[in-house]
Amino acid sequence: MSTEQVTDVAEVFRLLGEPNRLRIVLACLEAECTVGEIGEALGLSQSLTSHHLRLLRTARILRAVRHGRHVAYAIDDDHVRDVLRNMVAHFTEPHDHARDHDHTHEEEP
Repeated sequence: MSTEQVTDVAEVFRLLGEPNRLRIVLACLEAECTVGEIGEALGLSQSLTSHHLRLLRTARILRAVRHGRHVAYAIDDDHVRDVLRNMVAHFTEPHDHARDHDHTHEEEP
């Protein structure tokens, strides 16, 4: 990857590191959502929700989908959807911490 591409990917992770933005993206993971639906579900004001959505659209994480006079937001593409689903699966699957502890005492090369 070029330096510019690495910077772009790092920016996406920085944006997703803000809990409200991550919650917004996760809300749109399975279905399109309007600003009002997102704000209500997450307890955020419409202006704050709109601000976060603007940043997420600029980073190509979410896209706006027009339905007549209404706009909904959806995950931009399957690449983003797959990364998010994999991260959610990683952190929600059962994990054996005892087994990980055993590996911390292995000798380093």
